[in-house]
Amino acid sequence: MEGTPIVTSARLKNSPTSPEVVDSAVLQVHGRASLAGQVTISGAKNSALVVMAGSLLCSQQCRIRNIPSLMDVTRMADVLTALGVKLQRYDDALEVDASHISNTKAPYDLVSQLRASFFVIGPLLARTGVARVPLPGGCAIGARPVELHVRGLQAMGAEVHIDHGTVNAYVPGPRNRLRGAHIYLDYPSVGATETLMMAATLADGETVIENAAQEPEVIDLAKFCRAMGARIRGAGTNTITVAGVPSLHSTDYAIIPDRIEAGTFLVAGAITHSEIVVAPVVTDHLTATIAKLREAGSHVVLEGPNRLRLIPGDVIRATDIQTGPFPGFPTDMQAQFMALLSLSDGNCLITETVFENRLRHVAEFNRMGADIRLNGNCAIIKGMAQLSGAPVVATDLRASAALVLAGLAAEGTTVIQGLHHLDRGYENLETKLKQLGANLQRVLPTQVVTHDLVVEHP
Repeated sequence: MEGTPIVTSARLKNSPTSPEVVDSAVLQVHGRASLAGQVTISGAKNSALVVMAGSLLCSQQCRIRNIPSLMDVTRMADVLTALGVKLQRYDDALEVDASHISNTKAPYDLVSQLRASFFVIGPLLARTGVARVPLPGGCAIGARPVELHVRGLQAMGAEVHIDHGTVNAYVPGPRNRLRGAHIYLDYPSVGATETLMMAATLADGETVIENAAQEPEVIDLAKFCRAMGARIRGAGTNTITVAGVPSLHSTDYAIIPDRIEAGTFLVAGAITHSEIVVAPVVTDHLTATIAKLREAGSHVVLEGPNRLRLIPGDVIRATDIQTGPFPGFPTDMQAQFMALLSLSDGNCLITETVFENRLRHVAEFNRMGADIRLNGNCAIIKGMAQLSGAPVVATDLRASAALVLAGLAAEGTTVIQGLHHLDRGYENLETKLKQLGANLQRVLPTQVVTHDLVVEHP
């Protein structure tokens, strides 16, 4: 493979700032911004993480391209390295050599920081017949239990028990191979669908997953596995069929653009009444987001096969939103639209049906002058004429981006804490916004804002 390696270990040189520095910094967003220009959308975080886990299925080298530089990607790289995988980074490409898996236990200190690292249980079990993975961590936005993963693996012949916070799984018998099974998911969980699809690629016989998740990231994982020789049909529908094969081979694969990043920037244009272009995108992945932007008064124009232009309306119109599994409205766009609709010309209702704790950002928006009341899993929004800059705290990954959007539209300066959430899922968000004309900067807490100027303490 061509290219000069940047680094030969999991701690990738182009990784975001260390968590310790991120936790101590704040982001100052100066409001009433006017944006213009084109923003380049990075590779999809949620695809990158699961495709990295899926590389464990292959005993040869693979190259995964369009990998974003994110804290979560670095953590997943650390998990793979701990299992014996060799990694090299070439710009946005990651070369993965999982030919020798020396450890089948993922370290707790890494898995506890990244929920997506639990995905390694499926490929580990399929490749080696043994997997020991601690219960996952990540954003505190809901329970997100792993029962569906466990029940599916048990249906495929694995013995699974949870002991002292670790899921211990092994395949009995001399061949240590999972077997095909018919699996029905009580809920179309993306994580369970991906875990079981990966596990089934090397199983004996055919596996059918019914009520499967249909998210684009599931399709991307299936395409990656097929590029390695897996036999998968139906990804993107509610029934996925996997015919197991003895082994998989090397591939060179590029993951999809990040639909949530693209949606976030489209909302940035709408909330600041600015015309911007986002590319590359897969428009079919953004159907629900585009529909709601249009209902809120913006025009979204397809200018090419992978390029969208956001033309803002004169006012932000009130509209209601209910999150749901794909192709429904994505829960990962709920907070960003709450920021937008807090400035609408009427009353709105946002209903969160996916995660029970994903409305904690309401208090932070209200601190900025929004008028939002909570009733269970519903947020009742009374649109306001303007928001005001204030000190706020990011409560999860998508809420952090939503607070940036609110700060761009607000009067005055917004100071955002909890930037470790932001760096988990957005590559160079501040740089990209500055290129569009935003006025924001990351500073250490030894600096304070006085009359919109940054003053350092001696």
